[in-house]
Amino acid sequence: MRKRIVGLTVLAAALAIALFGIPLAAIVVRYVVHDERGELERLADRAAVSAGADLVRGRPPGALPPTGADTHLTLYDAAGNRIGGGGPATADPTARAALTGTTSSGDSNGDIVVAVPLQTGTTMLGAIRAATPRAEAYTRIAGIWSLMAGLGLVAVIGAWLVARTLSSRLSRPLDQLVLTATALGHGDFSARSRFPGLPEIDSVGAALNRTATRLGEMVARERAFSADASHQLRTPLTGLRFGLEIALEDPDQDPREALRTAVAATDRLQRTVEDLLRLARDTNRRAEPLHLSQLLGELSDTWGTKLTANRRALTVTEQPGVPVSGASTASVRQILAVLLDNAVTHGTGAVTITIRDAGHALAIDVANRGPAITVSSEQLFARRSADATGHGIGLSLARRLAEAEGGRLGLTQASPPTFTLLTPAMNIEHLIPVQSG
Repeated sequence: MRKRIVGLTVLAAALAIALFGIPLAAIVVRYVVHDERGELERLADRAAVSAGADLVRGRPPGALPPTGADTHLTLYDAAGNRIGGGGPATADPTARAALTGTTSSGDSNGDIVVAVPLQTGTTMLGAIRAATPRAEAYTRIAGIWSLMAGLGLVAVIGAWLVARTLSSRLSRPLDQLVLTATALGHGDFSARSRFPGLPEIDSVGAALNRTATRLGEMVARERAFSADASHQLRTPLTGLRFGLEIALEDPDQDPREALRTAVAATDRLQRTVEDLLRLARDTNRRAEPLHLSQLLGELSDTWGTKLTANRRALTVTEQPGVPVSGASTASVRQILAVLLDNAVTHGTGAVTITIRDAGHALAIDVANRGPAITVSSEQLFARRSADATGHGIGLSLARRLAEAEGGRLGLTQASPPTFTLLTPAMNIEHLIPVQSG
């Protein structure tokens, strides 16, 4: 690209110089020849003044005025015979034309010739012929042409230097774009393109940077999916395995009941995988109200059984007049699953779920009677925190899910541990979420 830009620029400059220089060179030739003839005419006029005065008085003409080494003056009488100077012995066609009473010019034997008449009234006294070699004019023309050629060469060199500078300025950011694109192709999504100040290239760089950011986010979500999935699937898989092992150990148990339990657990696993895939791929969804009653029924069936097996209870309380939330049912299901799993694993005593109105927002509190939480909120919700007693994934995933729905998840009370999920309420008539205050 750089060579092509330089070559085209130099070619364009050379064509422009040629289109302008060739006609100018022809004009120079005409100008120099015309100037030489004008100079010869002036010399002939000066000589005619002195020679004419002598001829009018009937005296022999004196010496003609001195000229340059290559210029010759000749005086002819009215008959065309030379009576002074060093030109031809008889008048040539140019001098004969002057003897008719008009100034004439022409070429003769490689000379530029100008002749002026000498007359008084109607009486023709003679003519003055001035001649100079055409080579002298050619020498002047060659000098001017050389100067023009030199200036043209300087212009071409200047165009070449400018083209090299501009091509370097254009190609350098393009090379940077290539390096950035190559880095992205090798998986380095932190690579970013710089902005050289050229609007067109800046727009390409900005688009490439946005693509890099988007790809980085997508790859990060895909990479996080395996860790999130293992964390969220760990509990239902454990329950499924535990139920099947009990059925195998008790030969008197009806296998149909164990199979029904396994199928239900498998359905929950499938739903969990679909929810996590939707999160990982950032799939857009339509605005729909949260199916809270259905969701609470599922949670009561799943987690109530686990808590009962550990001689603990699950209590669900819904206050009257709670708003309808526009959060995704799948996202809220996964958030509450994380909170209930933490309550089962790290808490003690009864677990309480309270649904209440938080002022244009739906609040869901999950509390248990376990020990007080002493770590900071940043550490508690940090992914794979060094202070985490579990996998360090669940609470971080739950907070990301809540924020993706326009809500918030936080620890509202350290003892007894109480987590609160806030999701924005929605306008049922227009299905437009109302932002929480």
